[in-house]
Amino acid sequence: MAVKTFNVDPKVYQKFLHLCKDNGISMSKQIEMFMKSRVENKEEVREEYLQKLEKIRRGKFIRVNNLDEIL
Repeated sequence: MAVKTFNVDPKVYQKFLHLCKDNGISMSKQIEMFMKSRVENKEEVREEYLQKLEKIRRGKFIRVNNLDEIL
């Protein structure tokens, strides 16, 4: 597998990094699964990805009224 470089906002990257670490998931695998879900038929989304999404959905969240409050 090749290494790719993307420009990502550092604050967003750090938050996603912590999200992945807190949930014990691979950041690169999450990006790969997201990309696949965008280019493949939605009905063909892998069960593994749906299970991980459900785990994240059940996680702890904070209410944010304005995106600038968290960035």
